[in-house]
Amino acid sequence: MVPTRAAAIVAGLLTCLLTAGCAGTAAEAAWRAPAPSTGPSAAVSATPSAAASASASPSAAAMPAFGNPDGHATVPAEARAVDTSHPTHVVGSGTAASCTSAAVVAAVAAGGIITFDCGPAPVTIVLTATAKIRNASSAQIVIDGGGKVTLSGGGSRRILYMNTCDKAQGWLTSHCQDQDQPQLTVQNLTFADGNSTGDMTEGGGGGAIFVRGGRFKVVNSRFVRNRCDSTGPDLGGAAIRVLSQYHNLPVYVVGSTFGGASGAGGVCANGGALSSIGVSWTVLNSVLSYNSAIGNGANPARSGTPGGGSGGAIYNDGNTMTLTIAGTLIENNDAKEGGGAVFYVSNDRTGTMAIGSSVLRHNPSHGFETAGLPGIFFLGARKPTVTGSTLTK
Repeated sequence: MVPTRAAAIVAGLLTCLLTAGCAGTAAEAAWRAPAPSTGPSAAVSATPSAAASASASPSAAAMPAFGNPDGHATVPAEARAVDTSHPTHVVGSGTAASCTSAAVVAAVAAGGIITFDCGPAPVTIVLTATAKIRNASSAQIVIDGGGKVTLSGGGSRRILYMNTCDKAQGWLTSHCQDQDQPQLTVQNLTFADGNSTGDMTEGGGGGAIFVRGGRFKVVNSRFVRNRCDSTGPDLGGAAIRVLSQYHNLPVYVVGSTFGGASGAGGVCANGGALSSIGVSWTVLNSVLSYNSAIGNGANPARSGTPGGGSGGAIYNDGNTMTLTIAGTLIENNDAKEGGGAVFYVSNDRTGTMAIGSSVLRHNPSHGFETAGLPGIFFLGARKPTVTGSTLTK
């Protein structure tokens, strides 16, 4: 069951998101506003090479926007962007060439607050290795691209990895799946062309970002053209895969875009954007569009099939968990099996879902969905709460 504190936060959140501002606890305040570093910022760079350096990106106008401009759901304090005015590490030294894959990987491993100095123009940094969080590096890791940085997997690798239960990244506790740190925030960043296909660590998935344990939030970021394995009954998350969070507190996704234009969406067996097992989510003022779940056979997989194909945009499986969607546009996603927009199954029927001030449209489910909820397949404690929202075929 969800711990008492988490249950209270989740219950209160459903009300306050659409009304007055939500206040966080002291511990959550530390998460959203870490203390400035006491020493000078450390520039993190490496010898540039043609293969690993940043390159000019398309103009901002050519990329999907950050989030839903028509979304006005209240953002709780703990879900807002972190102050990065006093970074611990700065990737680059003022030019695109100084922003290298090696510098990003080193900064992420070192932890703390990470910003970029890659010159005035938007840049794309193609990673030649996945950036991995070292669990003991710092309690908080913030990666802030300033709205101009794209981290790319080059179509061949996952971009970012955090796993509190991976001993190779340092094991801090005997309850690794339920510890309160590291607390990872990605903000003002674009994640493009991540691909975890063939990487079955922890069951696979997470083409751009994989997270297990600690806390995680996404603010004002974009995810385009990410991929993971095309079949499998439960793996998923072309953009993001999350397996556990401290005390089942929610993953926040705020003011962010997944896909956003034809050809920009994520593609995976399940969860063309987001996927998780036993994890709560709060998705605010965001856009999830043009994502696809392309597996075949659903979950459990039908006889003679490899499984998958559910949750064109969002795939949630597990027991006690909450999915909250507010101020968000979910459109033009596609599921070969169930839930063109959202697939949500609480196996013990304790989980809940709420949709407020949102639009869900044109999300075909080619196999199955719940009557009266276009684009959604839902099994939980009770029918989803839908307020001020439009759900259409």
